[in-house]
Amino acid sequence: MRFLSRGLIGLFLGFMTLALLMLAAGALWRAASADDDGGRPGRGAREQVYTARLMTLAGDTVTPVMQVYGQVASRRELELRAGAAGRIVMLDDALQEGGRVTQGQLLAQIDPSSASAALESRQAERDDAEGVLTDARRAVSIAQEDLAAAQRQAELREGAVARQTDLAARGLGTGADRETAELAASTAEQAVITRRAALADAESAVTTAGNALRRAEIALSEARNDLEDTEIRAGFDGRVTEVTAVEGGLVSLNEQLASIIDPAALEVEIPLSLDQFARLADDDGALPPLVIDLVLDGSAGELMAAAQLDRAAASVIEGSAGRVVYARVTEGAETLRPGDFLSVRIPEPPLDGVAVVPAAALGSDGTLLAVGDDGRLSAVPVDLRRRQGDDVVISVPAELEGARIVAERSAQLGVGIRVEDSTPAAAPGPDAAAPNSPAPNGNAPRTGPGGADGAPRPDGTAQRGPRGQGAGRG
Repeated sequence: MRFLSRGLIGLFLGFMTLALLMLAAGALWRAASADDDGGRPGRGAREQVYTARLMTLAGDTVTPVMQVYGQVASRRELELRAGAAGRIVMLDDALQEGGRVTQGQLLAQIDPSSASAALESRQAERDDAEGVLTDARRAVSIAQEDLAAAQRQAELREGAVARQTDLAARGLGTGADRETAELAASTAEQAVITRRAALADAESAVTTAGNALRRAEIALSEARNDLEDTEIRAGFDGRVTEVTAVEGGLVSLNEQLASIIDPAALEVEIPLSLDQFARLADDDGALPPLVIDLVLDGSAGELMAAAQLDRAAASVIEGSAGRVVYARVTEGAETLRPGDFLSVRIPEPPLDGVAVVPAAALGSDGTLLAVGDDGRLSAVPVDLRRRQGDDVVISVPAELEGARIVAERSAQLGVGIRVEDSTPAAAPGPDAAAPNSPAPNGNAPRTGPGGADGAPRPDGTAQRGPRGQGAGRG
């Protein structure tokens, strides 16, 4: 019995081995003799055709858009600093981060008691100086009258001397009377000189009093300024930022309390490479007043604004070799804030005879894959003009005008490969299976014109599945 069971098991294993060998031989035979139309022997193998997204290339006039980045800065900013030392006794509600203020608005006040006392003292000194000047001018008036009286008396004494001289000539007067008259005339002249000296002293006193009054007025003006410096007012309409002031706090002279930014006077600082700057500047190195687009990306969407190129920086940033240009924000400034980092789109001068294609269509060797009349691919070199985002701007040579090119290159595609356009002609019905659906990379091999596995061919025969298909690339 044991011999019989072992013999049956060996016979069974021998039959199983023979069957497997026959199945393997049949599979090898079918793989060697089948074609891509259904695997019927006696026909040649059909080359594999790939699908790819194609596009038509046509030269046109294109305005390239330079994609760069920039940062928003304020063109008009005011620092609020303490004009006097002391305690803050009043703080306006608008003096807070983001608060809106108007020109001349009182924002804060430092304790004005010392400044008010100094102002009153300077006012009293000015009044004293005015009184001294009034007295000096009155003394000048009196000195002028005294001088006039002395001059009249001197004239009378001169007249008496003349009469005594006339009498002496006629032999009527005496020498003593003449000497007495001459002595009186000399005394009167001396009195005139004395009065003139007194008048000069009075006028000098007026000058001194006038100078003292001017000094007192200057001190009074400084006292008024010191009192005004205790009030912190807004210089223009704007928004408040960098607030450090608190009510009741002690501040020192020139301590910064806050800053005011004019939200309508913003600009964008844009760093450019030398190549980018050369494409924008004219022959004299000046920037044209181009209108550019500003885009502030956020999680909730994009905020758009517009600006105009204004000027280029006068120096180069340390550690860089490019240029920094500035653009004045003309529209949408209310949505921007100083410090915002945003993307900038700058239109360049138009280019003729170029086309915009996806960057994936351009190979690393600078060639495009063009589709010939037979559906095969050929590599054509092109001149790269610009890169902008996911697209490139290329010059269209004469041999590519109106040609079909591969819009997205992949590893399966190369020179000599046959391709078909992957753009669907119509959407399939809900019950229709999607035959020959492309691979995730967009390039799927096709099994032939018969369509999906098992679909009837034009001659009415059924097509076999891809298992055992031996077709390869052409």
